[in-house]
Amino acid sequence: MEFNKEKYKIYTWKNWMVLHWILNPGLAINELILGQRIPKISLEDKTSNKPRVERTFVPCPHCEKLHDGRTWATQNGTAFKNWFGLYCSNCGKIIPCIMNGFSFIILALTFPIWGWFRKILKENWLKKQPERYENINIELTPNPFDKKSWIKTGLSWGAFMFLTMSIGFPYFDGQEITLKTLLLGIIIWTIGGLGFGYTMKIFMNKTMNKKGKNTAANTVQN
Repeated sequence: MEFNKEKYKIYTWKNWMVLHWILNPGLAINELILGQRIPKISLEDKTSNKPRVERTFVPCPHCEKLHDGRTWATQNGTAFKNWFGLYCSNCGKIIPCIMNGFSFIILALTFPIWGWFRKILKENWLKKQPERYENINIELTPNPFDKKSWIKTGLSWGAFMFLTMSIGFPYFDGQEITLKTLLLGIIIWTIGGLGFGYTMKIFMNKTMNKKGKNTAANTVQN
């Protein structure tokens, strides 16, 4: 697909944020367990002064429809369970996604176990997708990082990481889980979760022209 580079900023694997998704071992959990995926290509509208979360689009390479990035929001129930990619509700095909490097290694090593069932798993997954997207209304999809919503989002992420890193991994690895390690984990992942949520709030709510927006707001107030 060809994109208007004057209108859109194009995000691919070359962008540092996408590279972070590829190289961060912790995000393999998001991919393999939660089914959270990011597209190989996403676009950011440079001509709009809306928050970044409202001007991000995901193109479908099959039908060339530009999907609003909020299509795959937690509030819509579509942020997770996307193990085979992002479903295009317009043409029914799959939008290719980036794969975390550690996810690739794990899947490659365990392929003899799950590889025999990959085709039927994908077919069953694909059959369930249309129903998930039936009642999505982008205009009614709230910003997960607006106002104080970032706190809930950050703490939810922190809680998941606490259960995984402080309880799940140590348990299966045969390590001792003590009150001290649990309390330390709670502190670390609470701070980490709030830091994650606030960082995402700043990033996703960024506009193209804050100065112009503030000037317009002052004009209205005067």
